[in-house]
Order: sequence, then C-alpha cells, then structure tokens
Amino acid sequence: MALLILLYVIQAGLIIHVIKTGRNQLWIWVLLLLPAGIGAIAYVAVEIIPELLRSRTAQRTARGFRKALDPGADLRRYESEARIGGNVASRQRYAEELARLGRFDEAIAQYRECLSGLYEHDPNLMLGLAQAQFGKGDASSARTTLDELIRLNPDFRSPVGHLLYARALEAEGNVAKALEEYRALAGSYPGAEAAVRFAQLLQAQGERAEAQRVVRELLEQARIAPGHYRRAQRSWLEAAQRLLQS
Repeated sequence: MALLILLYVIQAGLIIHVIKTGRNQLWIWVLLLLPAGIGAIAYVAVEIIPELLRSRTAQRTARGFRKALDPGADLRRYESEARIGGNVASRQRYAEELARLGRFDEAIAQYRECLSGLYEHDPNLMLGLAQAQFGKGDASSARTTLDELIRLNPDFRSPVGHLLYARALEAEGNVAKALEEYRALAGSYPGAEAAVRFAQLLQAQGERAEAQRVVRELLEQARIAPGHYRRAQRSWLEAAQRLLQS
C-alpha cells in the first residue's frame, strides 16, 4: 500500500510537471490511464532524461568522464585536424590543448607557426603564445610578447592578457609596475583573481592595511553577487578570506 501511494504521488508530481512546462497534454492521459508506474517511466524516459542529457551541466559532466577515461583524446583529435586541415584555427586549438597539458615548448612552436602571413600580428595568437611562455616559466619572454601585442594592436583589450602582464611583471621582480597594473585591473576584472593577487602582493610588500581594504571590498561585492559567481570564484574568495584573517 505504501508503494502504491508513493507511485500516485509521483504520478501527480509528473502531471504538474507536464502542465507547468507546457508539454503535450496527452501525457496527462498517459499518466492517468496506464498502470501505476508505467506511465511515469514512459514520461521520464521520453521527456525528462533527454532534456537532462542536453543540459550544459550534463554535457560538462560527460566531457569530464570522457577526459578522465582518455585524457589524450582531444589532443589527438586537434593534432589530426591541424595536420590534415593545416589552417590557423585548427593549429590554434592544437596549441591551446598542448599548453593545457603542460607541453609548453610544443605549444610555443605551434603558435609561432601560426604567427605568419595574414596572422603575423594576430592578438589572440600572440596572447596564446605569451600564456605558453609564462606557463613554461619564461616570464620575460611572455612580457616581451605582450609588449609587442600592445604595440601592434593598440585597440585590443583582454582582461586575461592584462592579468598575465601583471603576473609577468611580478615574476620578473618589477614589483612597482606589477602593483600599478594590478591596481588598474582589480576593480574591473571579471572575477576575483586579479584583486586577490593584488592583495597578496601588497601583503608581501608589507602594505597590510591596503591589502585588507582590497580584500574587504572584494568580499563585500561577492556577498551581493549572484550565487553562480560565488561558486565559480570559490577558491579565490577563500584565498581572500585567508588574507583577511592573516
């Protein structure tokens, strides 16, 4: 009897779902007329599961499982596309995947091949090259590439590139210039990383009061931000909390 009551509750919930989501009203009759449980299984299988599988979350989860099972699958595909197609877009995807996997020398070589002809001064390719150089640990080359990017593409704007420039300056030991760049970026960067890195460098330079002010402002903004922002920025917001407590 308890199982039967549970099936009727599920059936009623699915009928409400049909009505609220605007699905075909025939589903109501299917749920009502088929034996208890059969209609519910049919509705879930035909309407709900396919929708879940199409959702971004499900797709991200599926991609995550595929990468865990075969972490080199994307690299092989991009390498094949770059070799067969030979166009800049396919080689750029290949270079990005190489860099993601920490194969920075190979990524740098791919970016340099792309930076020729019509794409010799392409800002996105130059930014990718700088990211690979920085990932390799060559901050000076990354900063030089970014200087060239700015000189050749004065109208190009990239928060990611700006943050990389500040990090490269910091890694080179040019603290004053790095602080200047972090200060310009901290309030406008689409995420918490720039402000946290700014506060960390301030703290390292003994400017604790200024570091605390930057962190408090960031956490106050995060408090009133949408939940998805706080979830996406969790690791940086936790770092900010640690700075506040230090």
